Amino acid sequence: MISKDDLRAAVGSGLVSEAQAASLTALADSRRGAREHLAPGDEPFELFKGFNEIFIVVGLGILTMGWIAVVTASMLTEIVNYKTQMTTAALIGAAILWGLSEYFIRRRRMIAPAIALSVLFGANAAMGLVAQFAQPFMIAQEDYSSLPLALSLSTLALLIYWWRFRVPFAMALIALGLFAVALILAADQSGAPTEIGDLFLLSANGPFAWITLLVGMLVFGVAMIFDLSDPHRVTRRSAQGFWLHVVAAPALVNTTALTLLDNDQGFILAVVLGLFALVAIVIDRRSFLITAIGYIVALSTTVFDSEGTGFSILALGVALVFLGAFWARIRAALLSLLSGVLPLHRLPPSH
Repeated sequence: MISKDDLRAAVGSGLVSEAQAASLTALADSRRGAREHLAPGDEPFELFKGFNEIFIVVGLGILTMGWIAVVTASMLTEIVNYKTQMTTAALIGAAILWGLSEYFIRRRRMIAPAIALSVLFGANAAMGLVAQFAQPFMIAQEDYSSLPLALSLSTLALLIYWWRFRVPFAMALIALGLFAVALILAADQSGAPTEIGDLFLLSANGPFAWITLLVGMLVFGVAMIFDLSDPHRVTRRSAQGFWLHVVAAPALVNTTALTLLDNDQGFILAVVLGLFALVAIVIDRRSFLITAIGYIVALSTTVFDSEGTGFSILALGVALVFLGAFWARIRAALLSLLSGVLPLHRLPPSH
C-alpha cells in the first residue's frame, strides 16, 4: 500500500508531479470507494485545502482592487473613449486571469483560488462585454434589448473557461448567467417587474416566475447528469453537481413553495417541502435541501413576512436538525423501499 506520505515524498523528490499524485489518489479512492473515510451518511465538500489557499485568495482580492483603481483612474482622464478603454482593460485582465488559472488550477490544483479566479474571470468578461455591446442610455430608459447579447457572450466566455479548467463553481456561475439572460429577455418583452412579487409568484404579472421554474428544472437535470455519472463522489463531476444543486433548489422553491407561502397554504407547503426533502435524501444531496429551505427562510422574513412566519421557521429548524441526526438511517430505509424503482447503482451507496 502506498500511503499519502509516500506520495508527498515522491512529489518532493521530483519522481511525480503534484498533478500526477492527485490523479493517483483520486484513482485509488475511486477503486476502493472514496466514501469509506467519511462518516456514515456524510457528503463530500471542500472549499479550501489549507490556509495558503486563503492567503492567495486575499492576494487576488487586493490585486483586483488595485487593477480596478488603475483602470478607473485611466478612464477619468479620457472618459469619451470609455468603451475602448474598458474593452482593452477587460482583454488584459482576461489574459492575466487565464495565466493565473493555468498555474493555480491546472498545475497546483487549488480549490479556493479556483473559485476566486472563476468569479473574477466572469466579472471581468461581463464588464468588458457589457461596456462594448450594452447601451447605458437605453438601459436608463428601461430598454434592456442591448443587455442579453452582452450577458450571453459573458456566459459563453465562462463556459469556455470551465471547459479548460473544469472548476465546479464556474458551472454555478454559468447557470446564474442563464438565469440572468432569460429574465432580462422576459423584461425586454413584457416590461420590468412592477413589484418584488412578480419575481416569485406564479400568479403575478409577467413570466418571470415561470422562467425561473423552467430554468431551475434544467439546471437540476444537468446536476443529476453529473451526479449519476459519479455515484461514489470521487471526481470533479460530483462537485459540479453540488454547485448546480445550490443554484437549482432556490429556483424551484422560488415558484412553488413561495406561491403557497403567499397564499397561506401551510399544509400544502409542508407537503411540497417534504417532497424536496425526499428528493434530497434519495440523491444524497444536503446542499439541495439546505439552500431550498434557507431561501424560504430568507424571503419569509423579508418579502413575505406574516404572523405565522416564526412558527414556520421553527418547524423548518426542527426538521433540519432531525434530518441531520438521522439522515443515513432515513436514507437507507427509503432506498430499500425504492430498490425496485430506482437505479440504485447510479446513486451514492447507503450505509
